Amino acid sequence: MQGSMTEAALPPLVQPPAEEVQQAHAIQQPDANVEAHQASGISADEIALYDRQIRLWGMQAQEKIRSANVLLVTVKALANEIAKNLVLAGINSLTIVDHEVVTAVDFGAQFLLSEDEGHLGMNRAEAASVNLRKLNPRVDVIVDKEDIRTRGPNYFQNFSVVIATDLDPDAFNIINLATRIVNKPFYAAGSHGFYGYIFADLIEHVFVIQRDEGNVATKLQPESRTRDVIDVQVKKEGGKSIERVTKRERYSTWTLSDVAPLPEEYRKSPRRLRAVTPVLSCLRALFEFQQEKGRLPALNRREDLERFTTLATERHHKLGLPVSTLKSEVLRSFLQNIGSELAPVTAIIGGQLAQDVINVLGASQAPIQNTLIFDGNTMEANMYPLHPEDDQLGSGQLVFSSPAGVQFAVDSSNAMAAGVVPDPSLMIPQVNMAGPDMAVVPGPDMSLGQ
Repeated sequence: MQGSMTEAALPPLVQPPAEEVQQAHAIQQPDANVEAHQASGISADEIALYDRQIRLWGMQAQEKIRSANVLLVTVKALANEIAKNLVLAGINSLTIVDHEVVTAVDFGAQFLLSEDEGHLGMNRAEAASVNLRKLNPRVDVIVDKEDIRTRGPNYFQNFSVVIATDLDPDAFNIINLATRIVNKPFYAAGSHGFYGYIFADLIEHVFVIQRDEGNVATKLQPESRTRDVIDVQVKKEGGKSIERVTKRERYSTWTLSDVAPLPEEYRKSPRRLRAVTPVLSCLRALFEFQQEKGRLPALNRREDLERFTTLATERHHKLGLPVSTLKSEVLRSFLQNIGSELAPVTAIIGGQLAQDVINVLGASQAPIQNTLIFDGNTMEANMYPLHPEDDQLGSGQLVFSSPAGVQFAVDSSNAMAAGVVPDPSLMIPQVNMAGPDMAVVPGPDMSLGQ
C-alpha cells in the first residue's frame, strides 16, 4: 500500500494532558498585521499557504518552524512519512542522509520512490529528494550520500533537530552522543511491520502553555521527576485571566533509557504493570540481539528464535512485568514482523513523530517523554518515561574521558560554546550508570570522526 501525500501532519496519537492544550480554547486567528510579519520574513503568500496550520498553532510557532533546519537519517518508509509531514509544514530545510541505493524492496512501502521514474539503483536520498521538492518548493531539500556513521559531532551542530530512523542501536547511540555534545534535540524511530517506536532525547526542553487561570495558583515546583514549572505569568485577555506557564522537560540518552526500569508509579501498581505492552520487552530483546549478532534475527534459524525468546523473557522479567503478558503469540507475531514495512503503520508513527517535532519547534505543547511504542494489532500507542534511577537527567548526564584519564563533564548547553569539549576522536564516551566500567565505545565500523 502506498502512503498518502495529501495531509501535512496526522493528528497525534498521544495527546498531552488536558491542561496542556487549554491554550486551544479558541481557534487562533492569523495576526491582522500581515505587513509586520512580512518584515520578519514571512510573505503574504506564505501566510495564505500555511493559513490552516497558523490558525492551529499560531504565527510565532510558524515562524520558528519556517526557520528550522532538520536532519533525517535513512530513507525508508518511515522516513518518507516524516519527510512528507515536515516539508508540508514549511520548515526551512530538510537534509536527508542515506548511503544505500534503491532496490526493488524499497518500492513496496515508499511512496517517494518509483520504479517508473527510474529510481532503481539510484542513491536512496537522491531519489527521494525529487518528489519531496515537488511537495513544497519553498523547502530546501538537501541530499547527503555519505554514511552517517562517519560524521563527527560538528556535522550536527547547524541542525535544529536530528532524526535517525531504522538504524541499529549502536548507530542510534553514537548519533545521540554526538547530538548531546552539540546540544541538539534527537529522535530515534523504527518500524517492524505492525510494530514501531519513537525515542526522544531533547536534553532539556522548555515549552510554554497558555490556559485559563484556575482557582489555585500554579506554583514554581516539580510536577514530576522529569518536569518542572519554571515560570508563571498571568495576563488579562478578552475579560479573562490567562495563565502563561513555562515548563521544562529533562531527558536521558538512548543508552541509559534502553536499560532503565519503568517509573516507580508503574512498579508499585500491579494493574499498571499488567497494562504495559509486551512490545517493550520484545524491542529491548531485538536491540540486544542486534548488538550481539550485528544483524536481525532470521526466522529460518532456530538458534536465532531461541536466543530472541530468551532475551525477551529476560527483559520482561527485568522490567518486573507479569509472565502472563508475554505470550507465545506475541513473540511469534513480533518475530514474523521484524524487518518488514507496512505503509499504514509507518504513516501513523511518522505522523506522530513529525507532529512532535513541530511541537518542539513551536515550544507550545508537551513533547514525547521519552519512549513511545506502537502496536498495530491493538492500535495503541503507549508512552513510557524510561530513565535511570538515581541519575541526573538533562544536560550533564554524560562524562567523557580522554585516554590520558582527564574527565570532561559535558554540559550540553554551553560546552561547545566554551570550547571545553576536546577532539571527539580522542574521547571515549562513558556513561554515569553502574560505575566507571560502564563505557559506550564505538565499534570498529562506528566512527566518531570529523
